[in-house]
Amino acid sequence: MTTQLQLGAIVVEVIKKDIKNVHLSVLPPNGSVRIAAPRRMNMDAIRLFAISKLPWIKRHQKKLRDQEREPPRDYVDRESHYLWGKRYLLKIVEQDGAASIDVQHKTILMKVRPSTSKEKREALLGAWYRKQLRDALPAVLNKWQPLLKVSAKRVFVQQMKTKWGSANPQRRFIRLNTDLAKRTPECLEYVVLHELSHFIAPRHDKRFLALLDQHLPHWRAIRMQLNEGPLRAFFVK
Repeated sequence: MTTQLQLGAIVVEVIKKDIKNVHLSVLPPNGSVRIAAPRRMNMDAIRLFAISKLPWIKRHQKKLRDQEREPPRDYVDRESHYLWGKRYLLKIVEQDGAASIDVQHKTILMKVRPSTSKEKREALLGAWYRKQLRDALPAVLNKWQPLLKVSAKRVFVQQMKTKWGSANPQRRFIRLNTDLAKRTPECLEYVVLHELSHFIAPRHDKRFLALLDQHLPHWRAIRMQLNEGPLRAFFVK
């Protein structure tokens, strides 16, 4: 069930779910506000919670408004794209045969059939980014899982509009945003550690923060780097 709260000029979307705790999110691209609340929680309690968080909401909305946006992509020659934090220029080569993508020096070389549409080029590059991330994951998982003494049963790599990653501690699943392949390898390390740590501490509480501090003392600087880079036109984390 979805309802709305009006807090002055701020509209809060409220979704009731079968969850134990209330979750507040400020979502891209324009800073819309969403609260996921337990079904048992009444609207008066949800309103009081939202009011108590107004300074946090406004601060994060301003952060989203001020953040640099990545321009829309046309997937044409000499367009900038990123891989593991480094900038590359896209080069399109039209030819008969199967499509392929490769990195050559500072160029991402995309070979496609003549008249391949923009949408198809975008899909090809998206699939390529997923492969880059999947290829990098085993080493990162093999590093952090033994240290935390946990193991993910499944790892999903997919396009995510509002998060860099998520975890399901009960099912031992984690999900990672395909766009992590565009950030530095250190960002991937942080997100994997973050999600695996939720298997031990499901909430962002003192125990969870202590795990990050213990295993990756400079995680706050990495998180800042992750969230302050140019963002897609349609989403922000």
